[in-house]
Amino acid sequence: MYICIDLNTIEQNERPLMRRAPDAIDTEKLSQSTEILRALAHPLRMQILKFIDDNENINVNKIYNTLGLEQSITSQHLRILRLAGIVNTNRDGKFIHYSIDYNKINNAVNAVDNFYAEDVDA
Repeated sequence: MYICIDLNTIEQNERPLMRRAPDAIDTEKLSQSTEILRALAHPLRMQILKFIDDNENINVNKIYNTLGLEQSITSQHLRILRLAGIVNTNRDGKFIHYSIDYNKINNAVNAVDNFYAEDVDA
């Protein structure tokens, strides 16, 4: 569901004021953080990440067999996590092992924290 607001119909004094110049926001970091947060915002992906975290470095077969998931579903979710840079892969023969990129997650959390801190300080 999307909500569309026509700013032309809102009276001038009802418009939200921009508290800082738009170029004060590091939009690239914020955009990357948004992609990471989108990837994290799914219960099944969080379950997969928890399993990887518990096992540090685990192959995809072990993930879907232990969690009782279909291979295709697991692969789709791992692809989203991989494209967001949340997990790293390492091929060992026919097996692909997954591990979590904690720095990437921490950077995303810090970027969002900094964005909100700037909003409060303004």
